[in-house]
Amino acid sequence: MPYIPNILFALALIIGIGYFARNVKKLIRNIKLGRDVDVSDNKAQRLKNMLKIAFGQSKMVRRPIAGILHAIVYVGFIIINLEVLEIIIDGLFGTHRIFSSMGTFYGVLIGAFEILSILVIISIAVFWIRRNVVKLKRFWNSEMTSWPKSDANYILYFEIILMTLFLTMNATDLAFQQMNSGNIISQYIAPWFSAMSEATLHIIERAAWWVHILGILVFLNYLYFSKHLHIILAFPNVFYASIKPNGQFNNLASVTKEVQLMMDPNADPFAAPAEGAEDEVPEKFGASDVQDLNWVQLLSAYTCTECGRCTSSCPANLTGKQLSPRKIMMDTRDRLEEVGKNIDANNGEFKDDGKQLLGDYITHEELWACTTCNACVEECPVSINPLSIILDMRRYLVMEQSAAPTELNNMMSNIENNGAPWPYNQMDRLNWKDE
Repeated sequence: MPYIPNILFALALIIGIGYFARNVKKLIRNIKLGRDVDVSDNKAQRLKNMLKIAFGQSKMVRRPIAGILHAIVYVGFIIINLEVLEIIIDGLFGTHRIFSSMGTFYGVLIGAFEILSILVIISIAVFWIRRNVVKLKRFWNSEMTSWPKSDANYILYFEIILMTLFLTMNATDLAFQQMNSGNIISQYIAPWFSAMSEATLHIIERAAWWVHILGILVFLNYLYFSKHLHIILAFPNVFYASIKPNGQFNNLASVTKEVQLMMDPNADPFAAPAEGAEDEVPEKFGASDVQDLNWVQLLSAYTCTECGRCTSSCPANLTGKQLSPRKIMMDTRDRLEEVGKNIDANNGEFKDDGKQLLGDYITHEELWACTTCNACVEECPVSINPLSIILDMRRYLVMEQSAAPTELNNMMSNIENNGAPWPYNQMDRLNWKDE
């Protein structure tokens, strides 16, 4: 009988971590549906970017209020949950505050946790007000429908509850209060429970302890279904993000070769490829569905924080166009999830469902509204590149379907026929100087 709580705790831990591992496996499977891409270059620069952007949150603080508050919540939440290690040991072995033997250092540690927990609660309250009372425009765009809007609030409520449970646990733990060390905040909460018996305090402390650890396990598994998956994926996403200058296009080798042949009259179009060269002509130009995108782009779709910084800085969106870079990433993730469920339902094999990312999720109008200015790429706090997806889908429209706008088709025809975007024969190009 005395071991029942420990057994129940172990079962909760196994189920919680097991379900999380199952979702991680599914996540990796979905990301690997994308095309392969070589991102093994310049690892030192990639590591530097990850430490600076993902860990140091250098892009977040460009907007100081949100940036500082986010840093408090992020750092506070991660550090405070270091005490989960103590809870796990206590839960498995039936001990109580196993690390309290560390003496003064333990008190300093818990004291720091309590201060951080209050700062986290205050920051979350400000976030809630900004989102639901002030109603900042970027949180209320058309793509922020019921679930994305509710998801953001659910996370805020989750975090407030977990922080409150942590403080309640400390305030009602008589053994901890008697240490008179580390209870910087909980000492002011403890008097609220002063009229209760020792047995009642013990029940409240145990209840807070259990709900706290179970809440963390629920939160961990909720991440897969939430925009807060970026808590985990921000680090690999920044590491694997492009380190090329913004605005540098990835030219197709087959197209580059064709242009070079056009520009070099002495080139032999039938020359055999160099020894060891791979087939340069892809099976499909551009992307019409998620499987045509590369795995880094699919990783980014799962990493999107839905913060709306990209959309709020997009000139096309600001002038009333349909394009929203945030929607591009959300649509990509939603379609990828749909494809993943299709595979699950068909024993690991994707069966054509008659739908695709282009058309069913993202419209032609959205794609052609983009000015390719890279504002969205520059603004993203976790190095997501919505423009790369837009360009790949445009490439499909142009090279596979010849479905570019009339103005663009005219320009490309002129370049092909006249070597310039204007409708003048090359022989007449300098006639203006004689006028």
